[in-house]
Amino acid sequence: MQSHPAPEGDPLLPLSVDALAQSFISHVRHSQGKDPRVATQLDHFVAAVHTVRDRLADRWTRTVDRLVREQPKRVYYLSMEFLLGRLLEDALVNLGIWEEARQAFARAGVDLNDVLEQEHDAGLGNGGLGRLAACFLDSMATLGVAGIGYGIRYEYGIFQQDIVRGQQVERPDNWLRYGNPWEFERPERRYAVHFGGRVIQYTAPNGRILHEWVDTHQVLGVAYDSPVPGYRNNVVNTLRLWSAKATQAFELEYFNRGDYIKAVEQKVSTESLSRVLYPNDSQLAGKELRLKQEYFLVSATLQDALARHMASHQSPRDLHHYAVFQLNDTHPSLAVAELMRLLVDRYHLDWEGAWSITTRCMAYTNHTILPEALERWPVWMFERLLPRHLQIIYEINDRFLRDVRLRYPGDDARVSRVSLIEEGAERQVRMAHLAIVGSSHVNGVSALHSRLIRENLFRDFHELMPGKFTNQTNGVTPRRWLLKCNPELAELIRSRIGDGFMRDLSALEALEAHVDDPEFHAAWNAVKRRNKERLGRFLRRHHGIDFDPSHMLDSQVKRIHEYKRQLLNLLLVVKSYLALLEDPRRDVVRRTVLLAGKAAPGYAKAKQIVHLTNQIAERLNGDVRTRDKLQLVFVPNYGVSSAEVIIPASDVSQQISTAGMEASGTGNMKFALNGALTLGTLDGANIEIRDAVGQENVFIFGLTADEVQAQAASYDPHRVYHSDPELREVLDAIGSGLFSPDDPNRFRSIADGLLGGGDPYFVLADFRSYARTVDALEAVYRNEAEWTRRCILNVARMGWFSSDRTIDGYAREIWGVRQ
Repeated sequence: MQSHPAPEGDPLLPLSVDALAQSFISHVRHSQGKDPRVATQLDHFVAAVHTVRDRLADRWTRTVDRLVREQPKRVYYLSMEFLLGRLLEDALVNLGIWEEARQAFARAGVDLNDVLEQEHDAGLGNGGLGRLAACFLDSMATLGVAGIGYGIRYEYGIFQQDIVRGQQVERPDNWLRYGNPWEFERPERRYAVHFGGRVIQYTAPNGRILHEWVDTHQVLGVAYDSPVPGYRNNVVNTLRLWSAKATQAFELEYFNRGDYIKAVEQKVSTESLSRVLYPNDSQLAGKELRLKQEYFLVSATLQDALARHMASHQSPRDLHHYAVFQLNDTHPSLAVAELMRLLVDRYHLDWEGAWSITTRCMAYTNHTILPEALERWPVWMFERLLPRHLQIIYEINDRFLRDVRLRYPGDDARVSRVSLIEEGAERQVRMAHLAIVGSSHVNGVSALHSRLIRENLFRDFHELMPGKFTNQTNGVTPRRWLLKCNPELAELIRSRIGDGFMRDLSALEALEAHVDDPEFHAAWNAVKRRNKERLGRFLRRHHGIDFDPSHMLDSQVKRIHEYKRQLLNLLLVVKSYLALLEDPRRDVVRRTVLLAGKAAPGYAKAKQIVHLTNQIAERLNGDVRTRDKLQLVFVPNYGVSSAEVIIPASDVSQQISTAGMEASGTGNMKFALNGALTLGTLDGANIEIRDAVGQENVFIFGLTADEVQAQAASYDPHRVYHSDPELREVLDAIGSGLFSPDDPNRFRSIADGLLGGGDPYFVLADFRSYARTVDALEAVYRNEAEWTRRCILNVARMGWFSSDRTIDGYAREIWGVRQ
């Protein structure tokens, strides 16, 4: 990490208790307009944010001034998701003033913890993708990388999840209900984004063929900036989110006629573009809105980047020396076509020169091998919404396929496979192919995932351009996922090895010297117990859920999806429950299984899994014969803030996706960094965690990715069902209505789907291995000293999984930027 002392100039606002206390009271009076004696908790929160934001702003403007002077290469990080979580405590930690702030606010009779509770999670993401983007912003600032995050300022984030009669019900997440005190609107940073219209082609006097996109509908992208502080290094980077605004407030002609609804109709329609995260794309209108959102993001961002470049350079011809655009998954792939449009149509570069710049500026991170996540858009939709971009994509494809045919003459099948256009009843634009062809680097996010995209998903492209494909295993920021979420464990670690691990997570290796220290074991387990008690208070206060902190806490928290196999977890819970019913006095490890996560609103099977989870929980937790030994908890509305309470309390981290289907995962890293032992398959980054912490310190089960692939054609779930009496009893119990006595057939489709549907995620195939491995895990848990030893070793060996290390890899191997 590079520290950047502030240059001579106006002094930075002080960070002392006295200064913070004065600023806080001043903001209550002057920003909130309240007498401190009548200020509300919301007033206290906003005043606290402004107190901290003032100090960030000093460092922010100095960071910007330094970048303007030095003109380094900048990283433009484009992501449709940024799952930030609460920012106040994060800022206090990174400024190093948490204790000073606590004392300062206490002088005004305000409890800092009460203030922190007022902040609403900005739900601008759906899961791991958005949380990874947030970790990367933290690490870029901490390492001194000149990085800017670009996304959309969704008015409504990921939905609020309620559970009503066991079923998921979605409510709007109006995270901007009380405004966002962190952000600065930048009305001078606004760009016109065009849709529809037609393209005119004509020949210029010099004989060059030109294109003009006319008769378009315009949307203004207006910038809102939030500060991103590095860890104690005086660097503050920027997160810039775009909000859609109409070019005019209302149609005066309709207004004067008295048709007030029609007068504002266009404005409302236009501004709905940034209204909601992830519209339901099962409907045509949702698909169209999603494509428009993706183009809105890339167009506003690229115009902004080019404006910044042209403010200090004569031409965009050297853009690749000063800018790199990192595409976080396939969603921003239109950046390739949009940069070509801007360079060719606006700046009048020739095609070859523009293509050379574009392919040196773009870099693409693939996050999945699931077909539904590799976006394809109908050609007719492009023709209607983005006609110029379709022309550009056709030209890119034509030139690319010419090269392919030269390399592989007569191989029409290969040409068809790599084409940017998928032929069929409905022709589609393959967005991942556009990103690959137009980027300098394509990276996966774990060693296994990168191998699979080279050997399977994008094999043809790898054979064409092997030097383009690389790996950057994901990581998590230790500032949020240890220091902030688990302060007692961080302090215990600091007391033994110092605080260098916050800047260099590999320093945790020094904990190995204490792995057999009984006193350290006792302190470690005391921290875990207090974290469980904190979780119990959280669950009771927010959800009315009782949790016994003496139980082993076995957690699986992630987006609900069939490949993540929450269903496999439930099958084992039912097996354990049936065994206890048969012998309630049997000696077992007392265990609470905790699940949390949201199912996409249009994903019926995932929502059915949520329903089944809650029905099983209702039966288990109400059964006096078994509930002191086995409980099942589903925590509604899972997000960053709830994760920060669940993860430090957990003993077991379930990472049980079908091998070969999880690109990386970062939840596995967060749990291990907080001392939970991994129960998982050899999927994603689980493999690298196993290699780092040692085979004996994780619990691995199930088929490998290669075995899944080899058995896909011949796998028969019926054979597994008939050969395993316990599994058969479990499925029969679910299918016959044990957990839905009011409707015995309610969950029959789940059991039938595993059998009649071919079990595409190999749930039944891995069940027996999973059960045996859980038995082995519980045997170790009974030996407290051995369990604690393994937990300490997990934490000590997690240094590789810092997002600082990941960003250092991107900076050196992909971006070519200074730190």
